[in-house]
Amino acid sequence: MPGRGRGLLVACGVAALWLGMPGTGAVVPLRTAAVLPAPGHIVPHLPRPAARAAPAPEPDASRALGSVLAASMAPPPGRPRWVPEEPVYGLFTASNLPVKMADGVVLRANVLFPADPGTGVPAVGSFPVLLTQTPYGKALSGPEPDLVRRGFIEVIADVRGTGDSHGQFGLLDPAQISDGVTLVRWAAALPHSNGRVGLFGGSYLGINQLLTAAAVGPDSPLKAIFPAVAASDVYRDMAVMGGIPDAEFSGYFLGLTAGMNAALPLKEGTAAGADQGTPAEMTTVEKDHLSGDFHATYLTNLLQGGDLAYDGGYWAARRPRSVLGAIVANRIPAYLVGGWRDIFQRGEPLNYTGLQNAWAGRPVEAAMRPDQPVTGRYQLLMGPWYHGNVGQGVNLTLLELQWFDTWLRGEPTGVDRTPTPLHIYEVGGDRYVEASHWPLRQAHPERLYLSQGRTGVAPWSLNDGGMTVAPPALGADPVAFQGASTPCSASTDQWAGGLLTLTASTARREVVCTEDDRAGQVGPGVLTYTTGVLSEPMVIGGPIGVTLFATSTSPDAEFVVTVEDVGADGVSTPLTQGALLGSLRAVDAGSWAAADGGLLLPHHPLTRPSESLLTPDQVTRFDIEVYPVYALIRKGHTFRLTIATSDTPHLVPTPEQLAHLAGGVYQVLHGGSAASYVELDLAD
Repeated sequence: MPGRGRGLLVACGVAALWLGMPGTGAVVPLRTAAVLPAPGHIVPHLPRPAARAAPAPEPDASRALGSVLAASMAPPPGRPRWVPEEPVYGLFTASNLPVKMADGVVLRANVLFPADPGTGVPAVGSFPVLLTQTPYGKALSGPEPDLVRRGFIEVIADVRGTGDSHGQFGLLDPAQISDGVTLVRWAAALPHSNGRVGLFGGSYLGINQLLTAAAVGPDSPLKAIFPAVAASDVYRDMAVMGGIPDAEFSGYFLGLTAGMNAALPLKEGTAAGADQGTPAEMTTVEKDHLSGDFHATYLTNLLQGGDLAYDGGYWAARRPRSVLGAIVANRIPAYLVGGWRDIFQRGEPLNYTGLQNAWAGRPVEAAMRPDQPVTGRYQLLMGPWYHGNVGQGVNLTLLELQWFDTWLRGEPTGVDRTPTPLHIYEVGGDRYVEASHWPLRQAHPERLYLSQGRTGVAPWSLNDGGMTVAPPALGADPVAFQGASTPCSASTDQWAGGLLTLTASTARREVVCTEDDRAGQVGPGVLTYTTGVLSEPMVIGGPIGVTLFATSTSPDAEFVVTVEDVGADGVSTPLTQGALLGSLRAVDAGSWAAADGGLLLPHHPLTRPSESLLTPDQVTRFDIEVYPVYALIRKGHTFRLTIATSDTPHLVPTPEQLAHLAGGVYQVLHGGSAASYVELDLAD
């Protein structure tokens, strides 16, 4: 994604721009993707439930991404093959155009028109418009010249309270969504516009696409969106994990945006050729930005245990998942892009399932049924990416061009005709798979029980426990609340947007601790449970739930679980993670249940009324949501679950939570009616 500053986004992407680091597409070389044989049957000692019939396998499940992209260009029968337009136009830029919102606040936007390459003036003709709305400054975000040169008008607008726009900033404020509707209509009416508008960009710029698309109503000029790395539930995907505040990302994001909101008006207003208006206007914009109290108020409220630390009306007004049905009702197609190491890893598959469900007339929050129809109007490309290198190794500009040619120009590109609108990277397999449903249609539930150690495979571990397919003998493993953990970890890297890995890559170094978790498995605050060596590959093809039965000597408990792939060399590679604060353990009807009764995707209300402290030393059930992943664990490897009692700097409990956690010792139980287990969706 060269030059894609607006789709790179918050944390390390914006930091990279300030620090002069290369943008996405220039960091962290991936291993060469190989087209591997389709995985065989899952481990023989994990039998498939006999009561469930096997659905048809996903079509073409072993194609590499190059083949996927080539297939997406296949034409409908009898139509010529889609060929991208040549970049025949130059660029004409109109800077800092004022756009008045419904409440009188003036936003500023840059507009790039296709230009006659000879004269430099806007080209004759009408063109579709692509709009991005950024809180990071339109100068930093930069244009997408490849699309403008192929006949699109591009608009980059500063959201209110940022860049050169007036007003005060608030996180995805309802006012910003109203602004988005106004900007869409304004963009559609620009000179040389054909009246059809698309939205694109990533992270914040992807989330506000979903919210805007829901708000525009039917028959609006907005005809398609292309949101990359966009949350489904901002509260659960960004602010907390399992009710514990995400201090790492929240602090990083708020620090960056606060600094930018103060600095960018001065930076852009004093730049050569700047057209920001009068000195009085520039002063007004700076006062607006500096007088806002969002950043300090938000961070203090969240980390100190205020209302924002719990789900409620504030978060409901900013929840894309709750408006996915409106996007479908407005007939606005969406091409989603996400990453298995992205900050919004949890929500990206849920946006896909929600849109497909809404289109099929099913509840947005439900798991997809293996037999439900799907549509090419709603697609997801899920890669191996962090937030800061989304799209690396993929020509996202080509995908954007094809998507917008389809919906804004009416060209028969064929992208909307695919029977497999889910394009997912297989972690551990180094390949992309074409699919249609999530969980995968052929996935079936399997349960692995935690059992007593010592197995000898993790001698550094406090307990070195095992895992079995049948409930084991009665037993318990003690583990203490630790309060802090090693900061060099895959978790720290992921919730900083990949900053450790991406920074190291510029120096041609590797960060070993992000790919091998053994150092983090040492101490009185960590337990490990490992299967025997797999005699056949194991493929995780859906969400993961961990159910623990445990006691605590304190009135609260913190559990952080990590699913890992252990190679023959002993390297313990983290695949994905989940966490839960014990006092917020209640589950609701939004949970996804497996056919065997286990919870694959526990959904917790995380509200103040649902909060309930533990009774010390009483056996309690904890259902932990583990963020989804599609991963191959190879024959000869083992599967490991790590249970920790802290994850700093990522998760930092509030002062009240810490007071209830301090000094706690937990007993994780196995066997009998209190058999702790992992619930997996495995795919053949």
